[in-house]
Amino acid sequence: MKAKTVLITGANSGIGKAAAIKFAREGYQVIMACRNLDKGRLVQRCIIEVTKNSYVDLLELDVASLDSIRRFCVEVEKKYDRLDILIHNAAYLQHGVKKYQFSQDHIELSFATNVVGPFFLTYLLREMLERSENPKILNACTVSIRHYFVPRRKIEFDNLQGEYKDSRPYNTYRRYGDSKMALLLLTFKMSEVLDNSGVKVNALQIPAIKISKDTRRHFKSVWRLSAAVQNAFGAEPETIANIYFDICTSEALDSLSGKLINNRLEVMKPSHYSHGFIQGIRQFMDMRVYPRYADDIGNIENVWEVCQKVSKVNFFE
Repeated sequence: MKAKTVLITGANSGIGKAAAIKFAREGYQVIMACRNLDKGRLVQRCIIEVTKNSYVDLLELDVASLDSIRRFCVEVEKKYDRLDILIHNAAYLQHGVKKYQFSQDHIELSFATNVVGPFFLTYLLREMLERSENPKILNACTVSIRHYFVPRRKIEFDNLQGEYKDSRPYNTYRRYGDSKMALLLLTFKMSEVLDNSGVKVNALQIPAIKISKDTRRHFKSVWRLSAAVQNAFGAEPETIANIYFDICTSEALDSLSGKLINNRLEVMKPSHYSHGFIQGIRQFMDMRVYPRYADDIGNIENVWEVCQKVSKVNFFE
């Protein structure tokens, strides 16, 4: 029987690189989906050397571009007959940006990379996943979804293509957090849609992690200080990579689908806390719950419909 195949987006740095190393060490065929091929080749050679696994492939992919995703999927289908695990790891967050950023398809860049890209990539690769005996999809969410101190905060579905860019200020951190919330909503819907096909879809709430020197050197002084504080208590990328592996391969978690899982491998639940500042602190500290906003059927359907609209596909066809 052929080795199982895992596809990891953003596999040339950080958690993605650590995850590629982990899966390669465990004997998987690894597909590194990376936007920067020059950097990707260096990392690919490093992974092969470190793990002694030569089945580490590198393919070009810009998750923010629908055309790039189409070309990428054609190449994957040419080279592989099935896909066992798909990990949507790549993400966009540009510190300090104050102006709207858009993808080639004129979608706000955080949403394009962190939500529409994973949706469209899954849409095009679902048949390859369905050929696996036990296919898994893992979406990388973060603690940025935990907006308990702004209980009325909502995703700006009406401004995802800059419809109100001249009248609404741009906050890169809010956009990032909202896009990761949307990815969680997408997780719930995708699990429902793919249920009959046997594909299991889950999300991981990633805690604060250590930021690499390569990433920190691009920061302005104020953000370097913030990164230094985060690095004092943040998790190592290798720790999160091991969690990726456990969620996708552990027998104890094998039956799960449509769940948000924390870094302790606990299945999280919608928050049961009431409103108020003190309750907000308790919610924020309780890593077993997520905002009730994510459990709203209307919000879930909104994300799904927006993804279908901007990518011009009907997932059911």
